[in-house]
Amino acid sequence: MNDRKQHVIKMAHQLFIEKGFQATSIQDILDYSGISKGTFYNYFPSKNELLIALFKTIYGKMEKERNELLMGQDPSNIEIFIKQVELQMKTNRTNKLISLFEEVYFSKDEDLKEFIKRGQMRIIRWTFGRFIDIFGDSKKPYLLDCAIMFMGILNHNLKYNALAHETAADIYEVVRYSVERVVKMVEEVAETGDQLIQPELLDSWLPECTNSDHAFHQKLSHAVLALKKTLIDSKKQSKYNELLDFVQNELLHSKTPRKFLVESALLSLKTDQTCSEKKELQKLDQLVAIYLTEQEDAN
Repeated sequence: MNDRKQHVIKMAHQLFIEKGFQATSIQDILDYSGISKGTFYNYFPSKNELLIALFKTIYGKMEKERNELLMGQDPSNIEIFIKQVELQMKTNRTNKLISLFEEVYFSKDEDLKEFIKRGQMRIIRWTFGRFIDIFGDSKKPYLLDCAIMFMGILNHNLKYNALAHETAADIYEVVRYSVERVVKMVEEVAETGDQLIQPELLDSWLPECTNSDHAFHQKLSHAVLALKKTLIDSKKQSKYNELLDFVQNELLHSKTPRKFLVESALLSLKTDQTCSEKKELQKLDQLVAIYLTEQEDAN
């Protein structure tokens, strides 16, 4: 996205916060951002599309930062999950997104409402995937229910905690409290075998997303972490970690991973005497090779 288009999104965001989305006209945006009507429509077919671009920009950045918190960490570490959720909630607060969500929700624009709805489903899917990391595959049948309940508990705790104290809620405190409640909840529903919604329904809710993406990211995180643990006492640990972080970042964040650079990073590890014979590196290399081949075939 070019700088000028990003500037228009930023200026429009400020107007939406100050005046509200519905009360802000395209002419307001033109005047405030200093662009012509032709330039505006070259960037955005409508004001609705600008709002969607705003949401995508904010959440794209948040998702990248959220994934980076997990890099090199144990995916089952619940403390990392707490930090990720805290980041998500702070993004909503800092960008005043809740008021925009509410305005869209009460509007008559079905396209915008559908976009927000799908965004909420994506958060549920992400939470469900992270719960699998934390609680294990054995509890998977119950984790979609728990993900949905967790988001309800979290959002209501944030809302009423702020109301009770007549100030902004302490996000970290509320997130930790809500996570501790859901840990007990997972154990209870797994023990009783109660289930409301089958996780397989996620594929029909979000057909453009696949479980295979999360499965690969999960395997990649585990493989990188396993290799790092074997190299912890090495004098070249920082160099190895840098190469592994690059591979993980390229495969997680790039829509079209640069195969040559990924393979070059892995080659540097494979030709290093300390790493070359480690079975963890062999597993990582095989996992990446299969993934890159599948990506090429898909394209």
